[in-house]
Amino acid sequence: MESINRMAIELVDEALDFADELGIEGYELDSGATVIDFGVDADGGVEAGMLLAEIQTAGLATVQTRMGDVAGTPRPTVELSTDRPALALLCSQKAGWELVFDDFDGLGSGPARALVGEEEEFHHLGYYDEFDLTALTVESINLPTDEVAEHVADMCGVEPSAVFLPTYATGSLAGSVTGAARTAELAMFNLFEAGYEPSSVISASGSAPLAPVSFDEGVAMSRTNDAVAYGGKVHLTVAEDFDDFDRAISTAGEEYGVPFEQLFEDAEWDFGEVDPGVFGPAQATIDVVDGPTYTFGETDEDVLAESFGL
Repeated sequence: MESINRMAIELVDEALDFADELGIEGYELDSGATVIDFGVDADGGVEAGMLLAEIQTAGLATVQTRMGDVAGTPRPTVELSTDRPALALLCSQKAGWELVFDDFDGLGSGPARALVGEEEEFHHLGYYDEFDLTALTVESINLPTDEVAEHVADMCGVEPSAVFLPTYATGSLAGSVTGAARTAELAMFNLFEAGYEPSSVISASGSAPLAPVSFDEGVAMSRTNDAVAYGGKVHLTVAEDFDDFDRAISTAGEEYGVPFEQLFEDAEWDFGEVDPGVFGPAQATIDVVDGPTYTFGETDEDVLAESFGL
């Protein structure tokens, strides 16, 4: 398998080439690392968000939008499909890298994680990348500093000048797009945690409505989670049957039925106190090749309408 970092860097180059058209901005830090603002100070947009989701999945997924509706009102829906779900979603797109410093707090996702290879997914799948350039997308209300870039370079075993950091706030259009684009990834991760073999998933598709943008990051985080947990849909084609396919979906609808802002407030915004089972799509259909088809869960447009302020 060729390097997922190499494939992602090609998309990063595309983003830099069309920065003006996408409403994003790239610049070089003193360390030589490149930050690309997709939605912190820059406006970005839906097209920028879709390209950002492609970078997060190392070009191994198709991302698109279509017009749908929520509670009878027109609303874009973000759709993602991949035939390399274990690699694209678990080894690349998953937000698994915490970036915590004195003056910076963010969450990293993307193929740079495969150069480090410390998470369980890499040990299980036996995939570790090697490349001299790397991309780590960063979700934060602040743009990365040299300290962040040098840390990423050190962990990845590359020079700081080889590090590219596409960055966005949750409360941006790009943040809403990439949040919705994680629907299939969350289902894959839930099944992996439940003990299902990720390499048995042949194809994965997911969709979720685009959450309205809020510059309040707490509201934005709540809405993007609501979009997936109450409006997200997933279809998986798998090679092997499993007794616990129902673990793919969120338990939020069954156990709570309220917007995530209330769940987070009840936990006093301590995410360690939030049941991890609530993070996932509202509904999933799973086709077992030459076997049964399962459907679990349901969407809840009433909760979405309340969350989105409709």
